Amino acid sequence: MTLAEAAAHAAALAEAGSERELADLRKQWEEDVEMAARSHDYRERAVAYRAVGQFRFRQKLELLRRGLEDESPAARGTALLSLELLSREHPGTVNGMRPLLHELITHDPNEAVRRLAVVSIKNGSPQRETILLLASIAQDDEQPRELRDAAGKVSAALQKRANTTKR
Repeated sequence: MTLAEAAAHAAALAEAGSERELADLRKQWEEDVEMAARSHDYRERAVAYRAVGQFRFRQKLELLRRGLEDESPAARGTALLSLELLSREHPGTVNGMRPLLHELITHDPNEAVRRLAVVSIKNGSPQRETILLLASIAQDDEQPRELRDAAGKVSAALQKRANTTKR
C-alpha cells in the first residue's frame, strides 16, 4: 500500500467515525508522512502534505506550515487543502497561520494557490484585517476573476459571522 492509498483509507475511516482504526493507521504511517515531506520530489511532498489532512494529523501542523512555504505550487496547494480540512472544526488551526495565509493570498505567484489560501482562511475567526484584505481583492479589477469571486464570497461569509457573534 502506498502513502496515498493509506491516506485515502484514513480519510474514509475519519468520515466513518472509526477513531480507533484511524489512530492505529496514523501510528503505522507517521514516519512515512515525515519522510515523504522531506523528499526532493515535489510530488512526494504534495502527497505527504495531503496525507496530513486525510489522516487528521492535528499534531503535524508545523509540517503543514513547512508545506505552505514549499517551493512547489503543488505542495503549497495540497498543504492548503489539508489546512482547510483540519480547520473545519478547529478555527485555531487557521488563526495560528493567518499571517502566512495573508502572505499567500496577496503575494503567491500561483493563482490557484492564492485561491486555495482564500478558501482555507474562511474557517478561521472573522478578524477585521482578513475581511478587509479579502474585500479589497474582491474589488480589485486587476486581480483574476476567480480569485476576486472567491475573496468576495469568503469576505462576505466572514463579515456575516462577525455580525452574528456581535449580537
